[in-house]
Amino acid sequence: MSDGLRVYVMRPLSVEKWLGAQAVDNWQMAGKQISQSDGEAALAELPGQLPTAVRYLLQQIEKNHRGGTVELRVPPFGAIQCIEGMNHRRGTPPNVVELAPEVFVALCLGQANFEAERAAGRISLSGARAHEASLVFG
Repeated sequence: MSDGLRVYVMRPLSVEKWLGAQAVDNWQMAGKQISQSDGEAALAELPGQLPTAVRYLLQQIEKNHRGGTVELRVPPFGAIQCIEGMNHRRGTPPNVVELAPEVFVALCLGQANFEAERAAGRISLSGARAHEASLVFG
């Protein structure tokens, strides 16, 4: 006798099918440190090595501008917290800066100006202290 319930057997998806190959790559890279030689090699091979170059530059900013005041996001390759002052641990950070990878690399290499990119709408700022992120590109 059937009560009308159906039972479905779900096959587990591979992590790549579930998240997508880029997300898996980002997840696997999250805890890895990129060596200076690998980072410089990636910068020399732009745009082909853009993901590694962005992660290396974020790593350098995180090391040189410690803190948790601003979250610097460069989707889909990474995000860090930087600039001394406050520590943010959970939820949406109060100060967020988001920019495209190409803009981020150009700023890091001194090929672009933070205020000009912001005025052109290529940098998104949210929060009272988000503008302090411009200090990391100086």
